[in-house]
Amino acid sequence: MPDLTAKQEAFAVAYVEMGNGSKAYRQSHDVGADTKPETVWSNASRLLADSKVAARVKELQAEARELLMVSVGTLTDELEQARLKAMADDKGASAAVSATMGKAKLHGLLVEKTEVTGKDGKDLMPDHSPRKLAKAVALILAKGMKEADGSRN
Repeated sequence: MPDLTAKQEAFAVAYVEMGNGSKAYRQSHDVGADTKPETVWSNASRLLADSKVAARVKELQAEARELLMVSVGTLTDELEQARLKAMADDKGASAAVSATMGKAKLHGLLVEKTEVTGKDGKDLMPDHSPRKLAKAVALILAKGMKEADGSRN
């Protein structure tokens, strides 16, 4: 990853999330309400033309594409491969059962229910939309991938 300033990194992340340079610039920089749109656009364009920022944007886009390639289908295939490998081993019954249970959970056929409440009986888990949860999971996975890549070097 190229050495970027905090604002350049924030701009690159915002640009990948929104796909709009002006919006990304407004979000990542101190932009006054009276700043002309042409100025914001010009500054955003300059950032996108910067080779280090452009390289980071491409890197983030590649990570996002990889995350999008994970689906119920690909996870099901991986679990099935693990199950078949476990079944081929004389002592693999436990691993095979785990893979089968993983597939069942993935497809919603097996749901573990847990009630999370405080002392007063009120729900401790705030209501989250599927979109917010998906974004949170994607960020956690991306962080894990970065940490894994860092440990390989």
